[in-house]
Amino acid sequence: MRPRSRRSVSPAPYGLSVSHRPLALVSGLTLGDYLLWNWSLNGNHDVLAVVAGLTLPPLAIAFVWLLALTAGRLIARSTHRSSARGRAARASAGPRPGHAGAGPAPDAAHNGADAATVSSDASSGKLAA
Repeated sequence: MRPRSRRSVSPAPYGLSVSHRPLALVSGLTLGDYLLWNWSLNGNHDVLAVVAGLTLPPLAIAFVWLLALTAGRLIARSTHRSSARGRAARASAGPRPGHAGAGPAPDAAHNGADAATVSSDASSGKLAA
């Protein structure tokens, strides 16, 4: 049996090797279709204007979707890298005085003793029925 990893999907094939070809292809097609549509409207080419006009909205939607997807991946990659750098820096620094792992704060030890005294005074030692 293989040991289970913490992630369900390995990041290598999905997170780092994302091709930007679909975005480039769809943006080129969208720009070309818009220019063809604009030219055919100005040149009184009615059939070509209708065909180019009908194909332009799906291409524009696909372009906006791929652009948002690419922007989201770039943001996720940059935040993943910065958080990984922060974790690595904190791990290499070790425990610091006055932070977690350096022992309890003086006030916490004093308050703990008062709480134990109060709870032992308030309890009669009998169980309620």
